[in-house]
Amino acid sequence: MDLKEIQNLIKFVAKSGASEVKLEMEDIKITIKTGSGYVDASMMQSSQFQQVPVQTSFMHQTAPSVEAPAAKSVEAADESNLITINSPIIGTLYRKPSPDKPNFIEVGDMVQKGKVVCIIEAMKLFNEIESEVSGKIVKVLVDDASPVEFGQPLFLVEPA
Repeated sequence: MDLKEIQNLIKFVAKSGASEVKLEMEDIKITIKTGSGYVDASMMQSSQFQQVPVQTSFMHQTAPSVEAPAAKSVEAADESNLITINSPIIGTLYRKPSPDKPNFIEVGDMVQKGKVVCIIEAMKLFNEIESEVSGKIVKVLVDDASPVEFGQPLFLVEPA
């Protein structure tokens, strides 16, 4: 793996929103950690005699926040009574059962405990994600066909 491929991998990981990626091949081990605009990539390259650690850091430009601080505090106060449906696995979230079907749920829909709210594809397996609470969908936090991480908030529900 050459330097250009590593740089492209770092850029891809930074754009994907993943917080950490580890890649191990026969002669190289790469760990890429991201968070709040900072990307840290560490690489261990093995040879017959020794392992040589290489640390590289990149600054990733993030877009400035458009929201005003006052708006954030009002929104946080409104969301205090809401329950979050989180992702139980890492994968790709799909809001519909198939491309030609409607979304499982929309903002304003009422859901019952156990109702399927989305599908997460992980390793070519499609896992139905069910609501853990009954209530009204207030906000959808993830776009269709987006990568999600374990524990990532997906939907906000106002309990019934």
